[in-house]
Amino acid sequence: MGGLEKNLVCLQTLGLDEPWTLDSYLQIDGYKAWKRVLAGDFSQAEIIDIVKSSGLRGRGGAGFPTGVKWSFMPRESEVQKYVVCNSDESEPGTCHDRDILRYNPHAIIEGMAIGGFAMGATVGYNYIRGEFMAEPVPRFEAAVAEAYAAGLLGKNIQGSGIDFDLYTFVGAGAYICGEETGLLESLEGKPGRPRFKPPFPAGFGLYGKPTTINNTQSFASVPTIINKGPDWFSQLGPENSGGTLIFSVSGHVNEPGNHELPLGIPFRELIELCGGIRNGNRLKAVIPGGCSVPVMPAAAIEDVNLDYDSLRDAGSALGTGAMIIMDETTCMVSALTRIARFYFAESCGQCTPCREGTGWLYRTLVRIQEGRGTREDIDMLVDVANKIEGHTICAFGDAAAWPVQSFVKHFLHEFEYMVEHGGESIVNERAAAA
Repeated sequence: MGGLEKNLVCLQTLGLDEPWTLDSYLQIDGYKAWKRVLAGDFSQAEIIDIVKSSGLRGRGGAGFPTGVKWSFMPRESEVQKYVVCNSDESEPGTCHDRDILRYNPHAIIEGMAIGGFAMGATVGYNYIRGEFMAEPVPRFEAAVAEAYAAGLLGKNIQGSGIDFDLYTFVGAGAYICGEETGLLESLEGKPGRPRFKPPFPAGFGLYGKPTTINNTQSFASVPTIINKGPDWFSQLGPENSGGTLIFSVSGHVNEPGNHELPLGIPFRELIELCGGIRNGNRLKAVIPGGCSVPVMPAAAIEDVNLDYDSLRDAGSALGTGAMIIMDETTCMVSALTRIARFYFAESCGQCTPCREGTGWLYRTLVRIQEGRGTREDIDMLVDVANKIEGHTICAFGDAAAWPVQSFVKHFLHEFEYMVEHGGESIVNERAAAA
């Protein structure tokens, strides 16, 4: 277990039913790592080396090595520098960051403060999804207030000469703001449209100043890495996939939910932890990292370990670790149509291939479902997706294209059947025959 689940188990053992409070966090070594930093036990370079050695990779989907990203910051520069936490969790199927905000907010605060010190940044922002106003946002803001009241944030913290101020920013509910430069645009009060890169945020980020953006889970992992050491963390997972990941499992399992587990766990074991496939049905397909990664048929994933390299070699990606499980009753054409509708609605409209292409994908799929599709429409889906992939400013275009390409590749017969039978799903036909 890593930060979130380990902390919750510890707190339950201690009989504490409010794990989000400072008092509860302190009872499980909360702020121990930060206090060591304030006491001068670590230099900036030493912390970055620890995070590098741990093998921690970004948990927001891209999987870039966190310590390497921190090393890009020009920490010796005299200009203002920023750290930003990306809590704009909008990837379909993904719901672990909100639980960290709800139950373990101080781990995020401590991780951001440590990261700020390591990179020479004295100001941090947590950009939180607007739909999280009901519970995650108030919990995080209350935790920040507690940290300030305890003298753990602010100027010259505990006489250390270290400054770190932390602020909450609530977004307006746009998926595109999960892209780091779109997030920065939104944070500056502008429409959330991704920037051209280069320049990269480490050189030209928030307000034109050096900035590093990391995911909620990435920052929350840092205190435990400092406390237990990089080797402990790296050995929890296989080579190139150190540590744990919170897998958000949704769809056709008996017990959907969040499970923090070592990377590299076999897919079959994760499904067993979720009570198996619902109603005793057979597994049909899995989207293993949120809907922005290629779908995998059951035969391609059943014997795969869940880590970055294994899933890449199997033809998909770990992404956010959001496992969307589909059983034999799923119509893959309907599933893809729903995904395509999401990308059509969420495109920021900045790039022509994405703005126009996502609409073509969605409308073509609707036409097929309504019984007006042709065999040429299936070919056009792939052709349009190919023209979107790799031709947009940010990775949104790729995320819109990959589901289409992979669904048609692995389940072509379902698209052909629907075209040939006037919109009738092969799943319904099989159910009727049974």
